Amino acid sequence: MRLSNRIKPIFLAGAAILLPAGFAAAQTAGGPSAETLQLNLNIVWTCVAAFLVFFMQAGFAMVETGFTRAKNTVNIMMKNLMDFAIASLAFFLVGFGLMFGRSNGLFGTTHFFLGGMTAGPQDWDWTFLIFQTVFAGTAATIVSGAMAERTKFSGYLIYSAIISLIVYPVFGSWAWGSLLAGGGWLEKIGFVDFAGSTVVHSVGGWLALAGAIVLGPRIGKYGPDGKARAIPGHNIALGALGVFILWFGWFGFNPGSTTVGSGDIGRIAVTTNLAAAAGAVFAMLAAWILEKKPDASMMLNGALAGLVAITAGCAAVSPVDAIFIGAIAGILVVVSVLFIDRTLKVDDPVGAVSVHGVNGLFGTLAVGLFAAEGGLFHGGGWKLLGVQALGASAAFVWAFGLGMALFLILKKTMGLRVSEEEEMRGLDIGEHGMEAYGGFQIFINQ
Repeated sequence: MRLSNRIKPIFLAGAAILLPAGFAAAQTAGGPSAETLQLNLNIVWTCVAAFLVFFMQAGFAMVETGFTRAKNTVNIMMKNLMDFAIASLAFFLVGFGLMFGRSNGLFGTTHFFLGGMTAGPQDWDWTFLIFQTVFAGTAATIVSGAMAERTKFSGYLIYSAIISLIVYPVFGSWAWGSLLAGGGWLEKIGFVDFAGSTVVHSVGGWLALAGAIVLGPRIGKYGPDGKARAIPGHNIALGALGVFILWFGWFGFNPGSTTVGSGDIGRIAVTTNLAAAAGAVFAMLAAWILEKKPDASMMLNGALAGLVAITAGCAAVSPVDAIFIGAIAGILVVVSVLFIDRTLKVDDPVGAVSVHGVNGLFGTLAVGLFAAEGGLFHGGGWKLLGVQALGASAAFVWAFGLGMALFLILKKTMGLRVSEEEEMRGLDIGEHGMEAYGGFQIFINQ
């Protein structure tokens, strides 16, 4: 029942008097303290954000599936499921301790198997673990897209485990270790990566680049004259759905990295959204100018590029600067995709290296340019930009170097690439003995 205009002011005035008194009485009578209420709020918000980031796995699966051919759909779904499952176990057992345990200067040495964590139902460590687990899963799944349509499933499982066990956690300890019990050398010199442009995205992107180089291009990607040939994805609608899911999930990725229920959440959501929107618009314009058509796949990757680029500085830049960051990222992803595909001749079916590696690098440097405090364009000088460049360089050397070693070892031992026959028939049949679309693959491959 609606209150009358006369009664409403009286009701509101009474509530303003009685509610604080009620909270005070509850605390006096042994009710929850303000600190307990804030802790519970932090736990609820961080868990909700973690669940949003987990849903991004579905987004990655849809993007990769839509941008590749129908005959590899089951394989891609299996990879995106299993890399998260493996990452969850590996990170729980070892990775979390390497990343957030008490540090020896290079990596954590405690909290393996959750050792040293209390079992209280409200203990913050449980919430922090699940939030960081979904980030580890994201770093692992980025690699899948660049190596799609030609990688052995067994090899994929092994390198997913190693990424989650060692590669991602060790670098993460350098930049984020002090979020729990550690303390890394990068954060001690002032490196800023609020939600993971470098820690998550560039690390995943540089691993993806190493994998794509070692694997080599898909059959038919480059003609006898060396020119790149388009291999269209089978379902751009699925790819678009994946991008919308990822955009949605990023509202957990960036605002959730506050890990605190506070007013910063809304501001970070605004900068995140503006960068994504600008990325999509300027990628469309860049593709329209360079390729004479507003290519849908470029626009979709433009939105993702804007999201990746703003991830490092989403809490440190203004909304206007977020638009600039997203716009540059949108142009950069188009130029990078064309350069990697046509000049470097590295076959990346979904543009993972350009979206995550290149724009993760740019987003990290953008903090040094656009940060309200310390950014070059806001009178902060060169110091922060130099620190950001050092951190981004360390990520490249660590992830790309270990990635090349890992993939070369797998190639020389168990093999990393499927046979030519399996690749032609599709990995769904050769690797999994089934197909995503009943009767479709068997028909076209007979």
